[in-house]
Parts: sequence; structure tokens; C-alpha cells
Amino acid sequence: MGKAAAARKLASAAAYGGGGVSLLGASLYGLLRFEAVAARRTIGNAEGAPPDPSGWYGRGRPGPAVRIALLGDSSAAGYGVDLVEQTPGALLASGVAAQADRRVHLRCFAVVGAQSSDLATQVDLALPLQPDVVVILIGANDVTHRVLPAASVRHLVESVRRLREGGAAVVVGTCPDLGTIKPIMPPLKQVARVWSRRLAAAQTIAVVEEGGRTVSLASILGPEFDAAPALLFGPDQFHPSAHGYRSLADVLLPSTLAAVGLGPEDEEEPEAYRGEGVLPITTAAIQAVNQPGTELDGTEVAGSRRGVRGLWVELRHRRRRPSTGGEGPELPEEDERAEEPVPG
Repeated sequence: MGKAAAARKLASAAAYGGGGVSLLGASLYGLLRFEAVAARRTIGNAEGAPPDPSGWYGRGRPGPAVRIALLGDSSAAGYGVDLVEQTPGALLASGVAAQADRRVHLRCFAVVGAQSSDLATQVDLALPLQPDVVVILIGANDVTHRVLPAASVRHLVESVRRLREGGAAVVVGTCPDLGTIKPIMPPLKQVARVWSRRLAAAQTIAVVEEGGRTVSLASILGPEFDAAPALLFGPDQFHPSAHGYRSLADVLLPSTLAAVGLGPEDEEEPEAYRGEGVLPITTAAIQAVNQPGTELDGTEVAGSRRGVRGLWVELRHRRRRPSTGGEGPELPEEDERAEEPVPG
């Protein structure tokens, strides 16, 4: 089965309750279960919570504030760093504040060790705050814990649907390429690479179908990390280092700005000379998995969202802006306390 067909089949299985074991074959799935146990022993279980980046960013900048909710697993929470300004949430919020020249209020609900099945609880916490945009990073733990891809995608779809119905824009960083993780040894390494990439393609198709946008994170645990593992991986060789989380935030920042309508004016339309354009969703999803940093979002062609080959999407390679560095959250001023979102 080709990559496009596998991704389309997996997304369909997730939507209609299929099992998805045939994605890699029953024998390979059994091997994955066996080898993953050994990998989890080597990687270990995460202990302790990373610093919480929730709070206000961009003091002195104008309002209204951009409200961001960050959901997902340890890659969203920033497991392994000691300083709050090194977390993905602080880096992302600081970047939005600087590049949009707006106040930002961030709430991080990500949990170390979370799987896609844990997103529902995080969505319950985020929805009452009425965020403008929700950023989700999920999938790696599903692969290492042998969760069927169809189940993973189904949980993600339900979460994106609820968030969109609640009025939030949604940006999903798809499952990274796990084939570069050092504690994962062959043959699991090869299986994990195929599994995670096809999961990422299926996540892409499902999320865009629900009105969200996706960003390929293959580079976060792919070529950049493979070239400089000592710099971009943390001490456990599984989670990113502080430099790695900065790279993660740099990839997510342009798409987060675009999701709330605060991207640069010169990037409003796709640029063909940069490989951007409008494609059928399955074709675009496979390209995104193989080209890190690629953003996909639904669009229309001749007034229709769908063609004979499925949903139309815009494929974008948004420019990464110079990093502004992370800052810690600030204590709110009096007027900001009144603006502080209160669950209700």
C-alpha cells in the first residue's frame, strides 16, 4: 500500500471506528509492542513537572490580548528544561507578542506523558477560557505505547471538533519522526519511523477536515536533530533540549500567527516559487510529512472546498522569523487582572 493510500485509509478508519492494524501489518505491530517495552525501559518514565509558562507576555504592547491555549504531551510542556523561559509555551507566547506587537495570555494544559486519549480532559479545561487559538502537540507517546493509530487520530479529531465548535482556531504540530530517537533500536527504529510518519499524515488529513491547520514537525526529531543530537536532544536522548524546544517554537510560531490573522501581509497568498500552492489533501499530507515545517490549511477552488480527489488545501512554507528569545510570564497589572479569563 502506498503512503497516500495508507494515510487516507488510516484517517478513514479513525473517522469510522476502524482498527488500523493493517497499516504496518499484524506481524510488525506485534514486533512494535515487544520492542517498545524495551525502549520505554531505556527512556524511562518522566518524573517531575516542567516550569509552568502560563501567564501574561508582551508588557507595554497594545491589546486586546491574544489568548493561547497549549495542549498535548511533554513536547508541549517542555519536559527536561529548568527555566520557564526555555519552555515551548514561553517561547511561543513571547514570539507572538513580539511579532504581532500584541499582549498575549497563555495557558498551558499540556501534561508530561499524555497520549491522544488525554486530550479530552485538556480540552475541558481550555474551552471555558475562550482561547483565540489552541496549539496541540501530541502523538509520540501513542507510538511508543503501542496505541493503534486509528484510535489516536479519532481522539485528536474529537478534540479539534470541540475546539472549533467553541470558536477557537486550532494548530496541530503533527507526530514527529521517531526514527532518530537513540534509545529506540533496530528493528523498532525503522518501524517507529514508518508508523510515526503515517500517523502524522493521517493526523494532517483528519485535522484539516475538521477545520484546523497542521504543521509538520518531522524536522524537530529529524534532519536537524540527527545532525546535532548533542545540541538538540536533552540528557535522556528522547526529549528535546532547550535549543531543541526553541527550534520547535520557531516552527510553530508563523502558523500560530496566521491562525489568528496576525501573520505578515506579504504571506497572505501562496508563493509558487517557494513550492507553495493548492493541492488535494492526501497529496499535500504526504508532501508535508516529507518536508518539515510545512503548513496545511483548508481552502476553496472555484467556490468549492472539495474536488474529485477530496478536500482542497493550501500548502505553505511560512518563513521563520528571527528568534526573539523567550521570556517568563509577567505578573498582571490591574487592568489585566480584570481581563484574566475565568472558567465558567
